[in-house]
Amino acid sequence: MKKKRQTKIIATIGPVSATSEMIEALLDAGVDVFRMNFSHGTHDGHKQVLDRIRALEQKRGQPIGIIADLQGPKLRIGTFEGGKIAVTKGQSIRFDLDPAPGNAERVCLPHPEVLDVIEPGGKILLDDGKVRIRITEKGPGYLIGEIRTGAALSDKKGFNVPGIVLPIPALTKKDRVDLEAALGMGVDWIAQSFVQQPEDVKEARELIAGRAALMIKLEKPSALARLEELLEFADGVMIARGDLGVEIPPEDVPPAQKRIVKTVREAGKPVVVATQMLESMIANARPTRAEASDVATAVYDGADAIMLSAETATGEYPLQAVEMMDRIARKVESDENYQNMMEAERPDALSTSADAITTAAYYVAQDVEAVLIVNYTMSGSTSLRTARQRPEVPILCLTPNLGVARRLKLSYGVFPVHEGENIDDFTGPARHAADIALRHGFIQKGQRFVMTAGVPFGQPGTTNILRIAEA
Repeated sequence: MKKKRQTKIIATIGPVSATSEMIEALLDAGVDVFRMNFSHGTHDGHKQVLDRIRALEQKRGQPIGIIADLQGPKLRIGTFEGGKIAVTKGQSIRFDLDPAPGNAERVCLPHPEVLDVIEPGGKILLDDGKVRIRITEKGPGYLIGEIRTGAALSDKKGFNVPGIVLPIPALTKKDRVDLEAALGMGVDWIAQSFVQQPEDVKEARELIAGRAALMIKLEKPSALARLEELLEFADGVMIARGDLGVEIPPEDVPPAQKRIVKTVREAGKPVVVATQMLESMIANARPTRAEASDVATAVYDGADAIMLSAETATGEYPLQAVEMMDRIARKVESDENYQNMMEAERPDALSTSADAITTAAYYVAQDVEAVLIVNYTMSGSTSLRTARQRPEVPILCLTPNLGVARRLKLSYGVFPVHEGENIDDFTGPARHAADIALRHGFIQKGQRFVMTAGVPFGQPGTTNILRIAEA
């Protein structure tokens, strides 16, 4: 286990990283959770990857988290007669529903619901914002726009419509099929793309029906505006800065990131910062200084996890990207300013006895110079509450539920161990926890740790005891 880094690393599996050997190498380099992108690949291919991860999990005797990332309603234009066109500032272009290949004057926009809601003066951003268009005219089944920026457009480029809540479902037909396939495989997290409103999340949660945890991806301004409402139905959040950075001005992304991390942390749920973190390492063995700073900023913000996408899925240097991210996170966490920032943003205790216990565990661990906090938990909620405090010491989570252990691999500082033994008194758990902590190298003989548990044992939601113990 990588015990000296509290911030977790997620790596996306793709063509360059799908073999058993590479998956194991990525784990050794510092990966905590693997992401399978259902925008690409086949169900059979994803199942093979999942089976390889589970085989590695069995071999290593440690839980590994797996995220299935759904594509969502990715909006795309149609095709062009020659595959692409050149565009110039001031040029007019028509969007309509005709599926015939387009040209320099028109192109298919196969989404009538989008044509319905855009009005003159509105904007369409194509190809991740490289081509920006202002709508000048609207008619039955068509829009006419003026090119404001851009040089070229090619087939099936994605588009964004900033500032508008689109009347389209967050779960497409493809997503529903992919969702059932992913749940059947036994993934631990479902990442839902292009969420706009609470109803989107409620629908996904009902379909998942407890078979996995639900992570919402923040890519739309409408989701940012209703973040607190969305959090009521989500188990975690991913800040997908690629699409978000197209939908809102680039200068708004950094403060939005900080606000989201703070809000989600206070809610006691994991938050992931993703997209373009070490993007130059897709083709280069070293990142830019700006990228290193970007990763460090996410760690300083207090994110639970930071994520690599194409860097490990299709890049030329997947292992080096993970190793670099690991080194950056460790360096930040060893900075005195980092702990000061975590302390300054520490949320208040919630008005429950269980949260009072876990908050007290954090302060007691500081006072007695404990090197570890141990949580016995059935549902994982105790470890989530402990992670919310961002303690300096690791959180050893002991749970009889393997699914809970896998999901918690995403959470800040939590190192889950799947333990099926029955414990029936409060002297037994302390000895049991000490043995496990010693075995995994979290603690040395004679060192102190703080432990939380619930009596009676084995019942979720009963955290009511705190104990100081010694290995």
